[in-house]
Amino acid sequence: MAQTAVKKKERSTLSAGDWEQQALVLIAEKGIRAVAIESLAKRMGVTKGSFYWHFSNRDALLEQSLLRWEKHDEANLQMSLGAISDPRDRLRSFFRRTGREKLTHNVYSSLLTAADHPMVEPLLERVAVRRMRHIETAFGEIGFDPGEASHRARLTYSTYLGFLQLQRQNQAPNLSSGEFEAYMTHVIATLIPGK
Repeated sequence: MAQTAVKKKERSTLSAGDWEQQALVLIAEKGIRAVAIESLAKRMGVTKGSFYWHFSNRDALLEQSLLRWEKHDEANLQMSLGAISDPRDRLRSFFRRTGREKLTHNVYSSLLTAADHPMVEPLLERVAVRRMRHIETAFGEIGFDPGEASHRARLTYSTYLGFLQLQRQNQAPNLSSGEFEAYMTHVIATLIPGK
């Protein structure tokens, strides 16, 4: 009887979103291959039965977690590159958000190391295309011809990816908030022409 009450409590207090969010935290910390039902249940302090109330298997959890992350990333992109009218400000916002939304960027960085995974490869392609399109559009609105806007978008995105990878691999010293701000100011001044 008490066990039934525990199972009902797990079902009512943990949502599919809770499992998805914890899977994303684990992906950010240890990579996609570290996501396992038993380890997630242990981290969350529940039984595996709670998991099966929401998902049929690990792949279903991964699929929904990655979709959740992609939707969040797209919303962030709209906030940083879609809702701001001035194209220079949009590009500046893109870089400034690198220092915020740590989970989003850590998940992305981790997914880059699993690019050969069948669920990850198409996701990374969609995300890269979407981001590059927004960046390229902003450079076009600044006044660059389509070829130059495309080159600048690729360079901007490469700089972003390079910074994430250096941080993830601990190949660059950790920056204080002041140092990070100075670095972002330099990157922005280098890549985005002034008004």
